[in-house]
Amino acid sequence: MEVTYKRLRDLREDHDLSQAELAKFLNISQRTYSYYETGERSVPVEILAKLAKFYNTTIEYLIDNKNSN
Repeated sequence: MEVTYKRLRDLREDHDLSQAELAKFLNISQRTYSYYETGERSVPVEILAKLAKFYNTTIEYLIDNKNSN
């Protein structure tokens, strides 16, 4: 399972959120969230679920490289 890291950043920016704001919502540090966006760390399923719910999308959308714009 590979998250489309660019998609995480694009979704966050499309919602005019900072990494710090989203990290606070996810109850993680900004540095940890930054690692997710850059691909330095794998995104845990629990975080993917929270992100999918927050963005009103699916986990599949977050991890599917085929549907990248």
